[in-house]
Amino acid sequence: MKKIANMNIAELAAYVCTHLNNSGIKCILTGGACVSVYTDNKFESFDLDFIDCTYSSRKKISEILEKIGFIQNNRYFINKETKYYIEFPAGPLSIGSEPVMENNELELPTGKLYLLTPTDSIKDRLAAYYFWEDKQALDQAVLLSKSHNINLKEVERWSKAEGQTEKFKIIKKLFR
Repeated sequence: MKKIANMNIAELAAYVCTHLNNSGIKCILTGGACVSVYTDNKFESFDLDFIDCTYSSRKKISEILEKIGFIQNNRYFINKETKYYIEFPAGPLSIGSEPVMENNELELPTGKLYLLTPTDSIKDRLAAYYFWEDKQALDQAVLLSKSHNINLKEVERWSKAEGQTEKFKIIKKLFR
């Protein structure tokens, strides 16, 4: 097995995800880390945001992550061997007001990674743009759209459901 210090973000995320899953905690990677994984680090995130779909206690998660060298430091889990850190934003797994109905799975040498689909990852980044004016999140969504096929009609439908039709009309051309 590769050392944690030598793992890229996708390998580390798969390693952590598999370790948690083997302990009965199913987590889905979200946020900027998904963009990093899908774009081969053209956008680099250091924060692995996992949503715990089993609603396990923080204590249980902490005990499991300690076994692979991640120690809780406030809201993050850090390991001195890597620049990446882990966070568990509150569930449920949703983007805006809608629950996420499916996820993607990637098999890596370090384990199986559960993560948002490319389309849901774009919606996740657009949520940050729509609701917090996060221009970097919009850039991430556009970058992701250039490297993966996405369902633009689904992004448009979701944008409308979130009350963001006008903003979507303005940025839609960026995704063509």
